[in-house]
Amino acid sequence: QVQLVESGGGLVQTGGSLKLSCAASGSTISITAIGWYRQAPGKQRELVARISSGGSTNYADSVKGRFTISRDNAKNTVYLQMNSLKPEDTAVYYCNKIFAPITWGQGTQVTVSS
Repeated sequence: QVQLVESGGGLVQTGGSLKLSCAASGSTISITAIGWYRQAPGKQRELVARISSGGSTNYADSVKGRFTISRDNAKNTVYLQMNSLKPEDTAVYYCNKIFAPITWGQGTQVTVSS
């Protein structure tokens, strides 16, 4: 069974940057599409970025132009580079397979202060 572990969150000021990592074990990320999701308190989980097995990317309108999803197959890791962060980006960020997602992990907290 594949396991996905998120890391890299933290507290940043408005306009700052963070790079999140999604490390896979038990399988290889290259064979499947991976998405980054986020969930703020009282809100539903939303998909913010995805990368296909072929490297194609898609972004939610709210993060387009600010976030970049990438994949390092040699390291079996998917990244989310987040720039120009806004307070509304504050959430717990999760990664998961787009197709046949597995049980959600603990995520990593991103907090953007004004």
